[in-house]
Amino acid sequence: MGKLKIGMIGCGGIANQKHLPALKANSDLNELIAFCDIIEEKAVKAAGEFGVPGAKIYTDYLELLANTDIDVVHICTPNVSHSEISMKAFAAKKHVYCEKPMSHSAEEAEKMVEAWKESGMQFTVGYQNRFRPEVQNLHAACMKGDLGDIYLAKAHALRRRGVPTWGVFMDKEKQGGGPLIDIGTHALDITLWCMNNYEVDSVTGSVFYKLGGLQQATEGNLFGAWDPKTYEVEDSALGLIKMKNGAVVSLEASWALNIRESREASTTLCGTEAGAEIHSGMSYSKNELIYNRGRNGQLMEEIISPVGGVAYFGGGGGEEGTIDIRQWLQAVQNKTQPLVKPEEALMVTKILEGIYLSAAENKEIRF
Repeated sequence: MGKLKIGMIGCGGIANQKHLPALKANSDLNELIAFCDIIEEKAVKAAGEFGVPGAKIYTDYLELLANTDIDVVHICTPNVSHSEISMKAFAAKKHVYCEKPMSHSAEEAEKMVEAWKESGMQFTVGYQNRFRPEVQNLHAACMKGDLGDIYLAKAHALRRRGVPTWGVFMDKEKQGGGPLIDIGTHALDITLWCMNNYEVDSVTGSVFYKLGGLQQATEGNLFGAWDPKTYEVEDSALGLIKMKNGAVVSLEASWALNIRESREASTTLCGTEAGAEIHSGMSYSKNELIYNRGRNGQLMEEIISPVGGVAYFGGGGGEEGTIDIRQWLQAVQNKTQPLVKPEEALMVTKILEGIYLSAAENKEIRF
């Protein structure tokens, strides 16, 4: 098979920071032939920087999907549009890489999975943190049983002040939520993936709207002061997830929280044979993986510290994003399963929705 022909739907921040540089880094496998954005200038700019000569420009994604030369589409639009665009893409017989989360709604995410299965096309969701070296190492250890029975876990997605002030991140109607659905989704994904446990019994959650509307809380924000008058989503959230085998996962997420340590796309796993922690986020100059266990009559720590940083804060594609895109393109070419399975991404969306629903109704949500 020759190079895959790619169409980009949505040419904003995540497309330019992750998808387009990663696709360019894998130019031996693909070429970008079409760009779509409701703001035409964004599509024109992306095409000029990343597209092939003569790349097509669209402001209507349906017109892009009608282009029969396109094999694969990457969907980098606000969360609430993921489902509609994905289903139209599958109907047009395109392979789909959808940016995380799969959807703002479990019902819509289920529709996406149904449309994918009916289409016979390939489908994956943008959980590139699985490709970080320390996450790969931890997952391999878990699959070998090095930690034993993992019965307690924590998924960390905490920023002290890291409210994104661009795009529609603070728009609840377009995004469906704030830090829980934005960065909590990454921490939950790597935690469930390492545990290899997607059998959920119940979810309980609390969602906080405390700092987003306070002008004084904007001081020190990484991306500059936000407008409290337009801040519509939560600023922090907590969830407790009980699995059918008795294991428990706690999920914590914040864009703004008065804490000392920031941990993002991180996890803590406690098993019967050993424990493990991944440290990643703005409080760490490099990502760390630390195993802990008893050995030779003493408690021991084993540390793996690959060079790393906070994903995509510098505007670059990041090594994990490049690896993610490469394995995705190869999966399409070879008709094999990409690493991030749609059913796994669907469960993440169901859990996140369960936390929001539990907080709104003040009750446990049974699965």
